[in-house]
Amino acid sequence: MAQWLVKEEPDNYSYDQLVRDRKTVWAGVRNPLAQKHLRSIRKGDRIFYYHTGKEKAVIGVAKATSDAYPDPNDASGKLHVVDVAPDAKLPQPVTLAAIKADRAFASFALVRMSRLSVMPVTDEEWTRITDMSRKG
Repeated sequence: MAQWLVKEEPDNYSYDQLVRDRKTVWAGVRNPLAQKHLRSIRKGDRIFYYHTGKEKAVIGVAKATSDAYPDPNDASGKLHVVDVAPDAKLPQPVTLAAIKADRAFASFALVRMSRLSVMPVTDEEWTRITDMSRKG
């Protein structure tokens, strides 16, 4: 099982909306590197849900409910999507500022490539963010 982080503007589709909907198709990713990561997502993978914009924080955890598959709305056949469902809201959001302030995240894609919308998360990064959320 792998871990990922996906980013979304909360005004566009917040974690709370995902909870209300109970599932969604994660689509609209255009960046080639983000698409590469998205194509690697497999059913059962854990996903951090990150709110961009004013919040800039990891808000919750979702789970891939399918492997990535070709976007049925993409005539070019190049884009992929994945089905996701909410798992749990984090006890406390973990802000980008808190992540950047922690040297352990120096090589984390969220710090190095802040505009990337889908990125892998190592086991160590996952554990550290989860722990930070519990400590508030």
